[in-house]
Amino acid sequence: MAQITFTQNLARHVECPALEVAGGTVREALERYFELHPRVRGYVLDEQGALRKHVVIFVDGQQLKDRAGLSEPVSVRTSLYVMQALSGG
Repeated sequence: MAQITFTQNLARHVECPALEVAGGTVREALERYFELHPRVRGYVLDEQGALRKHVVIFVDGQQLKDRAGLSEPVSVRTSLYVMQALSGG
């Protein structure tokens, strides 16, 4: 099962504990997570189901490339790290 971990800056807004979830792609893994924690969806995905502008996902240390389809494959050893990009001066 893939491990999904969220940064503390997201946890300030919504409960999002690290979990192991099943799925063959990033989208499938996230959907399994959202079944257990539905409030997290709105912080991660926009209304079209794409990754929000200021959210970044790293798949085994590599930044997710398919921000709309979330189609990168995951395996039982995959680590997904979800973070909210910080901006400002």
